[in-house]
Amino acid sequence: MSEIVLAARGVSVRLGGRRVLDGLDLVAHAGRAVAVSGHSGSGKTTLMMVLAGLLAPDEGTVDRPGPARRIGFVPQSFGLAPGLTAAENVSLPMQAAAVRIATAEIETRSLAALGAVGLAGTEDRLVTELSGGQRQRVAVARVLAGEPDIVVADEPTAELDADSRQRVLRLLLGLASGGALVVLATHDPEVADCCDDWWELVDGHLEEVTTVP
Repeated sequence: MSEIVLAARGVSVRLGGRRVLDGLDLVAHAGRAVAVSGHSGSGKTTLMMVLAGLLAPDEGTVDRPGPARRIGFVPQSFGLAPGLTAAENVSLPMQAAAVRIATAEIETRSLAALGAVGLAGTEDRLVTELSGGQRQRVAVARVLAGEPDIVVADEPTAELDADSRQRVLRLLLGLASGGALVVLATHDPEVADCCDDWWELVDGHLEEVTTVP
């Protein structure tokens, strides 16, 4: 079994007086794609934010054993800066990275990532000029360019047409094949079934749906 890169233990989160996550456990390994499904309001977005380190649980811990992990997060709302171009949005996390990345490499990675998601030629367009599906792909490109060890993606294919959905899913699964951990929330059973592990969020905890060898 590959190394554990993320371990959530006893995680509980209360929002608006309701316990959204309730003693949740998840142990995930490098080189795996993990799908989390669940009905609207089940807490998928809350879980993704906790796993990405953007929300502290009220109880429990989230550990990322081993060396410092580079985490890439694809929020459901895209999280793009509206006054910047597609390429500038993709480059932002690399510019802010703790380990300095040369400007030329940042540009190369940004353009390559936009090309990979099918957005070559949009690099100089403001993201406000792009469609919802295009903005979603910019958010995915931003993660690809950062070459993370852990990817947490909240509904990364929800706004996409069939061809773009397959392209993005193939890229995310490719990251897992390359050794990253990919955790994605999805309402789409076809997307979930393509992952190595499939969990459903029920009453604040995870239940295994299926595991694909």
